[in-house]
Amino acid sequence: MKLTKTILIIVTILSSFSLLSQEIQISGTVEEESSGEAIPNISIVWESSSGKKFSSTNSYGFYSISVSKGPGRLIFSSFGFKTQTKQFKNLNKNIVLNISLKELSTELNEVSVTSEKLYDNITTTEMSVSKLSAKEIKKVPQLLGETDVIRTLTLLPGVSTVGEGASGFNVRGGNADQNLIILDEAPVYNSSHLFGFFSIFNADAVKDVKLFKGGMPANYGGRLSSVLDIRQKEGNSKKFSGNGGIGLLSSRLTLEGPIVKDKVNFMLAGRRSYFDLFFPLFDVPELNESVAYFYDFNAKLNAKVSKKDKIYLSAYFGRDQFSASELFKFGWGNWTSTLRWNRVISPKWFFNASAVYSDYKYQLGADGTTQFEWDSRIRNLVQNAKWTYYRNNAHTIEFGIQNTYYEFEPAKISGPIDVELQNEYGTEPALYFSDDWRVTDDLTITYGIRYSSFYNIGSRDIQTYQDGGVYDESTIKDTISYEPGQIIRYFNNLEGLEPRLALNYQISSNSSLKLSYNRNRQYIHLISNNTTATPVNVWRPVGQYIEPATVNQIALGVAYNLKETGIRFSTEGFLKTFNNLVDYKDGANLIFEEYIETQLLSGEGRAYGIEVLLEKKTGGLTGWVGYTLARTERKVTGPSRELRVNNGEWYPANYDKLHDLSIVATYALSKSWDFGGNFVYQSGRPLTYPDSRGEFEGIYYPVYTNRNGGRTPSTNRLDLSFTFTPGVKKKNKKWQSSLSFGAYNVYARKNPYSIFFRGEIPDFTDIKAYQLSVIGTAVPYLNYNFSF
Repeated sequence: MKLTKTILIIVTILSSFSLLSQEIQISGTVEEESSGEAIPNISIVWESSSGKKFSSTNSYGFYSISVSKGPGRLIFSSFGFKTQTKQFKNLNKNIVLNISLKELSTELNEVSVTSEKLYDNITTTEMSVSKLSAKEIKKVPQLLGETDVIRTLTLLPGVSTVGEGASGFNVRGGNADQNLIILDEAPVYNSSHLFGFFSIFNADAVKDVKLFKGGMPANYGGRLSSVLDIRQKEGNSKKFSGNGGIGLLSSRLTLEGPIVKDKVNFMLAGRRSYFDLFFPLFDVPELNESVAYFYDFNAKLNAKVSKKDKIYLSAYFGRDQFSASELFKFGWGNWTSTLRWNRVISPKWFFNASAVYSDYKYQLGADGTTQFEWDSRIRNLVQNAKWTYYRNNAHTIEFGIQNTYYEFEPAKISGPIDVELQNEYGTEPALYFSDDWRVTDDLTITYGIRYSSFYNIGSRDIQTYQDGGVYDESTIKDTISYEPGQIIRYFNNLEGLEPRLALNYQISSNSSLKLSYNRNRQYIHLISNNTTATPVNVWRPVGQYIEPATVNQIALGVAYNLKETGIRFSTEGFLKTFNNLVDYKDGANLIFEEYIETQLLSGEGRAYGIEVLLEKKTGGLTGWVGYTLARTERKVTGPSRELRVNNGEWYPANYDKLHDLSIVATYALSKSWDFGGNFVYQSGRPLTYPDSRGEFEGIYYPVYTNRNGGRTPSTNRLDLSFTFTPGVKKKNKKWQSSLSFGAYNVYARKNPYSIFFRGEIPDFTDIKAYQLSVIGTAVPYLNYNFSF
């Protein structure tokens, strides 16, 4: 009740400011002309005798801009769309202006983007942010021609993976579990198909992708290193259409169209791999009884309830399934659903509310004589309410409330002996406020504050230990039982404050200096001591013995544009300090461990580096060159050897790579032919090499003491693609198609994923090192794509 009163007071105070304003408000939505899809991030500029004023559309295509009375013109522009200008002879009252923008064709050397959009990176406070459209992602060559959101992101500065086939991604020295991945506001806990070779996001169903590496807005929280915000397409509200593709690995189909024209529309998308369908052709009995496939399904329904209200219902369901005869069976998948309501309260007020359900589940098992099944899952219920107040062109204010409820099921085993680990429960409420403040024509500041807390609740049994900080079987003192809903431990002190700040100072018309700071807090951890996350790793919340992790990040950068060439340059330096990071005792056993605190350690971390990005957004040749020079280190200290790592000294994190270079280019050879290429170079990643060997009853074994003291050799790779689109000269052609072909790892380099050591038979006294390469050959592909 107190929270509701507080929000009403804030709304009343802010509304009173608008009564003092004598400016006119122009507001409305911007949509794509042919489909009716709302377009985010459209640059909006008002030009009049008194100067220029700026605004942009939000995630739902809504905009609001304050202008002075009298004549002027309003310009709407964005990459990939034809600029539209509206002239006004004598504005004297508030108006609602809805705009439809026409998508540009992809003809050679076509450049039709206004300077305002080309220079939006100079004027905005956003830094450490990467934006990609589905069209940009589809142009990048990928493994087996599968358009991949995550793999494309790893070609950007500051984003990397442990290696080929690794699940998840790392951002500026953060672990894979420190990335908040949301699909239409729903959290996704495993973004990989096929153990990390492909992502779960079907690019045909994706509208746009936005990655925050730093300077995160106050409405995002719960993770330390990044936010990946993916929005699904809304569906065509004008006409029925579809598109799809047939490839060597999988096929896909997307359908969209109006149920009630311009009022209710839908989008359905499906994809399935089918390499398991070819197993019978090999005439191998074991393969005939094996299963190996993945699939995903996307759906969205949108309704314009009134001129001011829209309702969205979206869902995603995907799964991987693998089994080999009676040896094993393995499966995992995500299910998300989102119900969202938008309301334009007034020309200056916009409201968004959503309710989200997310469910990540995996199974591991075997049939035959050793039959068993292991089930684990994590479920979320999320509620969001957000208000946006366009006070004037100098202030855009956002504030809101959020709550996330967690249910963790670490493991349930059924078989000869049924065993079940205790479930864990928690809730994470949060409040936030931010203001995008245009101080002067040259200086813009976005400042905000977020407050988060966490409550670990029962039912659950908790062990207590003797004083001294050592948690193992020998120090157990007692067991305390908590009832359902009873608070086990809460975190609601001032440590939950998360300030956010971003500053942009425009040095000249084509250059700016940027600064950002953010503090983030994370209340759930992925419990894994593998080099890369796997589907069977368990998520655990903070509680009696696990503390919230925090990070402080500061970044300084420069943005520079080469006049009207469409070439943009930026460089950023960053420094991150981590506290209360989860680490693991040497030799820790994390599989099916009820009291996980007996295997864990707590440490600190640091990451620092420089990122450089040179990109070209327009013309026949587009792409980017990205380079990162960075270090990522960890330190775990303790009173005894078993409670510290690397003798308490700093050591490289598993994903530390000093150099990371990516070159991505696409070139329109003609109206029918397009060429694409990627080149990637990365330094080797850390490994723990044995520094001695031991012997027990004639058996020799390696001894490890210096964690991550060695490194793999460096890696590099070249990918190429060609796309042929016939009949591009025919306008209004109902059926359009293209043929894509190319190769991944063109020169068949055997890039090292890891190095392991093994004693040679028969006496195991000769220990040798072996290099593992996941993909050691060129992988060609051929895809047929179509639309109608």
